[in-house]
Amino acid sequence: MKLAFLYAGQGSQHAGMGKDLYEAYPAFRQAFESAQLDFDLKTVCFEDPEGLINQTQYTQPCMVAFAAGLTAVLYGEGIRPQYAAGLSLGEYSALQAAGVFSAKTAIELTAFRGKAMAGAVQGRPCGMTAVLNLGREELARCCEEASDLGVVQICNYNCPGQLVISGDAEAVAKAGELAKAAGAKRCLPLKVSGPFHTSLMKPAGDALREKFREVEFGEMEFPVLFNCLGREKAPEDSIPALLEKQVQSSVYTEDTIRRLAELGVDTIVEIGPGKALSGFVKKTVGSAITCLPVEDLAGLQAALTVLKGEAHE
Repeated sequence: MKLAFLYAGQGSQHAGMGKDLYEAYPAFRQAFESAQLDFDLKTVCFEDPEGLINQTQYTQPCMVAFAAGLTAVLYGEGIRPQYAAGLSLGEYSALQAAGVFSAKTAIELTAFRGKAMAGAVQGRPCGMTAVLNLGREELARCCEEASDLGVVQICNYNCPGQLVISGDAEAVAKAGELAKAAGAKRCLPLKVSGPFHTSLMKPAGDALREKFREVEFGEMEFPVLFNCLGREKAPEDSIPALLEKQVQSSVYTEDTIRRLAELGVDTIVEIGPGKALSGFVKKTVGSAITCLPVEDLAGLQAALTVLKGEAHE
């Protein structure tokens, strides 16, 4: 078996996530509670009485704490990947798993990132739309044609037949109309709080660049595939520079999945709430890679049964 960990991004969070794992595993609790934040992580993750978990500045550290806890549990069970990757925010969890960040650093850093992203376009009408069954080049032309109304770019290359555009609300709406006229099957507006992974996030990228000067980056213990590349980094690539670029550049998830298949990965553990990434894998490489989604205690136990069984064959 050649194993990769694939970490979920923002959008799959929900109240109650991680509570059963927190109660069952001391390793989960230790990683989950490692950071010092200006809000109570357990309350927002497990109960969310004030509806905060869907606000970017809370979502990001909550998701990364959840991922750090699960990674600690898997490592404690003797399960380690040969590769890791993550969708957007999930890239920080992949780097934490690879030893670049401690759990504490990853959680605190993404709390900073969430605030920087939330503040980057405060008060500016923005939108994000999923575009189904239209090619990359055709959608890029639609975005270019609509750009006289503002910024609109392809921000996510999720899988064949699913792209996402983002930017100024008026320009995104126009690009969606052009996409439908060009043959897109559907254009679905998404509920998001900002034009993530577009040039409008440059203020967040600038803030991260300054923040990274204070952060210690460890050496990767195994390769991480980066969002803005769709592959592993080259020797001359700097992780801080890639993370700065990531927040304001397209996310190449489909390319990342194809690269994992090229590297011989045959099993992926999807870490995070939901099963969206497993769906992207299936649509991209079919049955070439087996996905084991882990979002709760039952999913973890099912995955461990498979992973430990194969390890002993």
